[in-house]
Amino acid sequence: MSTTEDDLEARFAALVGTNVSSHEEAVAPDPVNEPMIRHWAAAFEDANPVYTDGGAAAASRFGGIVAPPLMLQTWTMATPVITGIAERGGAPRPAQGRSPLAVFDQAGYTATLATNSEFEIVRYLRPGDLVSASTTFESVSEEKVTRMGRGRFVTWLTVYRDAGGEVVGRQRFRILKFDPRTGS
Repeated sequence: MSTTEDDLEARFAALVGTNVSSHEEAVAPDPVNEPMIRHWAAAFEDANPVYTDGGAAAASRFGGIVAPPLMLQTWTMATPVITGIAERGGAPRPAQGRSPLAVFDQAGYTATLATNSEFEIVRYLRPGDLVSASTTFESVSEEKVTRMGRGRFVTWLTVYRDAGGEVVGRQRFRILKFDPRTGS
């Protein structure tokens, strides 16, 4: 391996354990609430009564309304800034500082493909819970040759907590950062 390749490998390895964004923690703009739960359930045509029917939810093992588990990620999403979105390449918010993912662009891995997302739900959220999330790089693979092109799989881990600091869930999100010029 050349010195340049060694340096690149060291830069990728140094990402592991660091924050994905310029923020250490994202705090939900609003607490978990019944109107958002109702809209989510309607959008997904999920008629589970523990999400929208107070009486049925009270009689359930939950003892009250709970949020659908996969809403976990939505609570900490910041309100998008629409003005200038095209100029930001479709990004919903202005960038704050240089993205840690820039090291991949510098290595020629300029394209991104989301590959999978895994959720672990520790407990259901209830109306009034205030959620925060911290996201760190978990791993960067060795270079792989895919039909999309040469690239690396990048995985980050988001840990969601309630206002008391208790973990309520985790999400692993994996992308392929690749060089589109090398695909078949």
